[in-house]
Amino acid sequence: MSDNVPLAVEQRAVSAPPATTSTAPPASGDELAVAQATVRRERDAWASSLGRWDLFYAVLFAGTLLIVEASTMSTTARVIAAVALAAMVPWYLLIGRRLILASGPQPEIRGTIYLAGIVVLFAVADSQQPNVWFIAFALCPQCYQLASPRRAIVPAAAMNLIGGASIGYANQSRGGIESAAGLAICGIAFLLVYSGYITRIITQSDERANLIAQLDATRAELSQVSREAGVMAERQRLATEIHDTLAQGFSSILMLIQAADAQLGPEAGTARRQLDLAAQTARENLAEARSLVTGLAPAHLEASTLADALRRITERCGAESGIAASFGLAGDDRPLSAATEVVLLRAGQEALANVRKHAVAAAVTVRLAYACDRVRLEVTDDGTGFDPALVSGGYGLRGMRTRVDEAGGTVTVRSAPTRGTSVLVEVPVPEVAA
Repeated sequence: MSDNVPLAVEQRAVSAPPATTSTAPPASGDELAVAQATVRRERDAWASSLGRWDLFYAVLFAGTLLIVEASTMSTTARVIAAVALAAMVPWYLLIGRRLILASGPQPEIRGTIYLAGIVVLFAVADSQQPNVWFIAFALCPQCYQLASPRRAIVPAAAMNLIGGASIGYANQSRGGIESAAGLAICGIAFLLVYSGYITRIITQSDERANLIAQLDATRAELSQVSREAGVMAERQRLATEIHDTLAQGFSSILMLIQAADAQLGPEAGTARRQLDLAAQTARENLAEARSLVTGLAPAHLEASTLADALRRITERCGAESGIAASFGLAGDDRPLSAATEVVLLRAGQEALANVRKHAVAAAVTVRLAYACDRVRLEVTDDGTGFDPALVSGGYGLRGMRTRVDEAGGTVTVRSAPTRGTSVLVEVPVPEVAA
């Protein structure tokens, strides 16, 4: 066996880990906080049971409105109290309810404005009819739905004081001031105890929500690691298969070509040139197969630039097909990331392969153009052409589109019967690899 055609690939090349795939950067602190706030809102008892709260509000509102209508008071006072109560309905439905379902920092600010409006409307209605104080059972929970426990004490205490003052003023002739003061004090004391209880519940809920968010993030990371492990295992399997089949097959083909070449006489010049081209193609494909096994860049790019590699495959296409093939370069030939160079090289190989197989062309032109933010590769032939609307493209063209799409680029095919074909690939230029 010839020394320049080894059949075996070193075991370390087969077992070498493939290039690591890029993963999404970890979420920043602000993003994690927003995600945790969203989880809390989605699983918050206030929001998840909002329908039952709506029913509770409706019952208390209807009962309070009936108390106002049935009480002995002047028409003006009844109208003022009823209008203030009625104004609470759109105020809650259009603002308060949406804030309860919202997430992020804004509801805290707008929630304070909403609660201030509720307190004002409650004060107006309660000043006309002291029994309106009962609706505070529906309004106080909203304080804790829309504000932190410490801030919620302020509007809740304000409604208790307003209710106590209204009752004391209405019953001042029968010693109602003292009883109202006692009622207000008892209400505020209960409110403080209740606030402490609610604060502990909310604190525990926030801690559990944070833990759930962290567990969800960890689960996503584990899923990503598992997926990458599966990809690596599949690449390892493919590397073994390529080594055992394609690489060995190309080596055998090369040996057979060399054996046939050795048996030709001096007069077989044309046949010898064809065998030389076949041998060179087999060597290059063998090198490509071994590059896939080792997870390295394509062999064309190992010791040359992208422009040089495209120039070589263009010249090879012309030599193999017997057509005029030219390569042109526009802009400064500069290094790109390995992934971008592989995408452009594979696109050029596929386009030239299509020219050889289908175009029946007399000439083909390959142009590589570097711009400030993207790279353009155009392969143009003067062959028979086709109607792109009637041809969906084979596996090669679909594979080209997939590669380019993954790189964030575009593929444009322009052709018409008897007018040749042009394949244009545009890929954005990422950060240049060091």
